[in-house]
Amino acid sequence: MRHIRYLALRKVRWSERHAGGSVRPVAFEERLGSEEQSMGFFDFVKNVGKKLMGASEAQAAPAPALTQEVASHGFDTSKLQIDTSGNNVQLSGQVKSQEEAERIILALGNTVGVAQVDTSQLIVAAETPAAKFYTVKKGDTLWKIAETHYGKGAEFPKIVAANNPPIVNPDLIQPGWVLRIP
Repeated sequence: MRHIRYLALRKVRWSERHAGGSVRPVAFEERLGSEEQSMGFFDFVKNVGKKLMGASEAQAAPAPALTQEVASHGFDTSKLQIDTSGNNVQLSGQVKSQEEAERIILALGNTVGVAQVDTSQLIVAAETPAAKFYTVKKGDTLWKIAETHYGKGAEFPKIVAANNPPIVNPDLIQPGWVLRIP
């Protein structure tokens, strides 16, 4: 077992904007080189995603609602601890694999009110390769994203399979969602 190490990401500098003027969550696109640190933060656009009971743009849903959201996607939450403070979520405990950790982080972060998920206390039991992350932009389609990352648009089902949550209907993706690209 080890702490997630590849998650050493720098925080979003809100002055960083991409074409069109919207803020992009830098943490998913720019890693801190090959440095290994046990601290990990994932930044999200807090006004995008699934709305849970008790959530607002100013604060994340209460911890029990977030735990229920994670469980609703088929994840075992018995070894997880989820705490909230404003729009920040602290995820600790143990998960089976890197993929499971990434999918749980996305389930939490792609909800309204969550600006950051801290995984500094999360332990991964079995190490697997880390995935890339992509923030959906206005005008994106899964076909276009698959062409960019795999060279073939027809590979988009891989992205769908790796991203439930937030993708339930492959025809409906929203700008601001953060997706795993396996």
